[in-house]
Amino acid sequence: MTGPAMDLNADVGERPGTDGVAADAEIITAVSSVNVACGFHAGDAETMRAVCELAVIRRKRIGAHVSHLDHEHFGRGRLDVEPDVLRDQIIQQIRALRVTARLAGGEVTYVKPHGTVYHAAAVVAPVAEAVTGAVAAVDASLAVLGPPGSELLEAASARGLRFVAEGFPDRAYLPDGTLMPRSEAGSVLNEEEALTQAVRLAGDGRFRSLCIHSDTPGAVRIAVAIRNHLIGAGFEVRPFN
Repeated sequence: MTGPAMDLNADVGERPGTDGVAADAEIITAVSSVNVACGFHAGDAETMRAVCELAVIRRKRIGAHVSHLDHEHFGRGRLDVEPDVLRDQIIQQIRALRVTARLAGGEVTYVKPHGTVYHAAAVVAPVAEAVTGAVAAVDASLAVLGPPGSELLEAASARGLRFVAEGFPDRAYLPDGTLMPRSEAGSVLNEEEALTQAVRLAGDGRFRSLCIHSDTPGAVRIAVAIRNHLIGAGFEVRPFN
């Protein structure tokens, strides 16, 4: 009998060229779902195609990692677009990745906001509405990945979209359940702390996916360690249903 299921996801397609894709290949092997950058904060047609092909070969779930148009700040700059514009930008990204994934023999099954949009959608209702409105406009069967107890959860539920709550093993949480800002000391956990937190989050009951930051030094090693630690604790690591 298998134990409770837990997904591991990671952002890919954010680093250009063959070296970037080669680095992504390692993290794709280690996780069960991949969030593919769709060109608005990072990535381009070539990286999208390459990482989708790798995900299909390795039988990993593919998700659209969407952002506002912000190459300059990697999608972490100021969100200075109107909700309707953001909605249209996200629609464009999802549609582009769907075509790319299908050409590679795969399918996009979920959407995860990136950077500023992710954090804004957690607390700002119009941003959450823009994200979920885009998903519903393209394909209401797509899941939405985001933080539990958030505006994004509320907006997804209101539209009848499937919501998948995720946690971050390597990030410290505040008492209210939100992430500690990276600017504060202790906001990023070391590997041992991340292993302990991964099991805690997996057993919390709210989370169905855990995010591994692929650009963290030693990300592949950490991802493998977290996966093995979860398996050792009785969890089955596989894509969320």
